[in-house]
Amino acid sequence: MNCVVLVEFQQLLQLLLKASQDKRFVCEEAERALGSMVGSMTPLPLLQKLRVSVSHKNLRIKAKAAVSLSKCVSKMVNEEMEEFGMEKLIEVAADLVNDRLPEARDAARSIATSVYEAIIKDVEVEEKMEVWQSFCHSKLTPINAISILKNVKA
Repeated sequence: MNCVVLVEFQQLLQLLLKASQDKRFVCEEAERALGSMVGSMTPLPLLQKLRVSVSHKNLRIKAKAAVSLSKCVSKMVNEEMEEFGMEKLIEVAADLVNDRLPEARDAARSIATSVYEAIIKDVEVEEKMEVWQSFCHSKLTPINAISILKNVKA
């Protein structure tokens, strides 16, 4: 990992840490900075960094990273989602959908919904559910596929 990427990742991690604190002012400012980062950066490089943070052992940091990742995914076009990897996105959503914090669970549903909409975009109405179920079952473990299918209203 080169030095610039390491510094950027450390800064992102510090921002996530600040956003997960109990001090309201610090938390609000860090969340505002995260929102600005998501709004101004191109999604793909930021997704790579956030993907690492959604597996953080601190649940609050994980939840803040999940929310930022979800916002990032929601502004992506299908080509960007495909470039990053639909399977990576659905795996992240599956890992978060049963998280202890509601913030992370909501982010997981949003990510999964974005993937669903991208997957079924050009599919005939009567085949949408079959295509979605097939995608989930081919990319996830059976239990994770069921969790995602249950949480995304098709």
